[in-house]
Amino acid sequence: MKKTVSLLVAAAILCALLLSGCGSSKTLTLNVYNWGEYISDGSEDSFDTIREFETWYEATYGQKLKVNYDTYASNEDMYSKIASGAVSYDVIIPSDYMIARMIAEDMLQPLNFDNIPNYEYIDESFRGLFYDPDDTYTVPYTYGVVGIIYNANTVDAADVGDWDLLWNAKYAGDILQFNNSRDAFATAQYKLGLDVNDTSRASWDAALAELKTQAPLVKSYVMDEIYNMMESGEASIGAYYAGDYFTMLDAQADNVDLQFYYPERTNYFVDAMCIPASAQNKELAEIFINYMLSEEPAIANAEYIYYASPNSLVYESEDYAEELGEEAMEILYPGIDDFSKLFNAYAYRNLDSETLDYVNTLWEELKIG
Repeated sequence: MKKTVSLLVAAAILCALLLSGCGSSKTLTLNVYNWGEYISDGSEDSFDTIREFETWYEATYGQKLKVNYDTYASNEDMYSKIASGAVSYDVIIPSDYMIARMIAEDMLQPLNFDNIPNYEYIDESFRGLFYDPDDTYTVPYTYGVVGIIYNANTVDAADVGDWDLLWNAKYAGDILQFNNSRDAFATAQYKLGLDVNDTSRASWDAALAELKTQAPLVKSYVMDEIYNMMESGEASIGAYYAGDYFTMLDAQADNVDLQFYYPERTNYFVDAMCIPASAQNKELAEIFINYMLSEEPAIANAEYIYYASPNSLVYESEDYAEELGEEAMEILYPGIDDFSKLFNAYAYRNLDSETLDYVNTLWEELKIG
């Protein structure tokens, strides 16, 4: 009897030392890895997606939840961290071409869509795309298209059109170009009518020659720097994604009048929610993905990041359309029914390592001058 009591006391002490590890009071943990500035985060009175999910989960399941939310700057940074095995994330949101690579390398888990009933709101145009043809591993989060941003106060309306504006000598020293090989070469390839996924060296050599003719006109090769330079009027012309145009528009100086248009041929992308093969909390991750597709967070996230949403609860919402305004809706949603066709025709896909090495060599040649 004395021994039994001692064992019971020891068990009680052990549970206490494990900080509520016995019973439903244990706090669960979900690890999410996403692009920076890519979710409504509570700033400026916006919807705080992560905190709201934690609150919703506890109210729904009666158990506390802590979401650890980390950010990355590029698909490649995310891939390297996951591939290293140094960390384990439950939800990641890569771009299409990187998803295709991760699937090929068995780095993603198939989803159980029984836990993601809100998937029904994803438009049919975003299903069966090249990176996940059987819709096994992904749930689309956002999509976008590259266009050209220009300052109407310094660029003549007669000069606006297709990719030629980025090669117009009239604006020498006022043009910005992407500071990465794939996006920069693509501007030249689309301009020349070439396939951005062609592996022939002749195609890439032609694009290099076109970029060399542009180089004397380029003020700077940029990525995030484009925001300040376009907003302030320091530069007048640059290519970037439509969602980022609206971010620049909100912050433009009084003497700047930013405008936007799509070239006929351009890059399309989809970023999608996935679960890495190394994830420790698959079912919880699927619950999070399903929550992200529900109306309030889906609309809040779309409003916050300014990218288009494949979720019908978003693009069919009258409140969302009113909040964005007619111009934004026309630019962000130019024809959702045609997306699948255009995406499959023009979007980047994975290049083999030999082609990538060759492209990087050409890129170094261009930058060295």
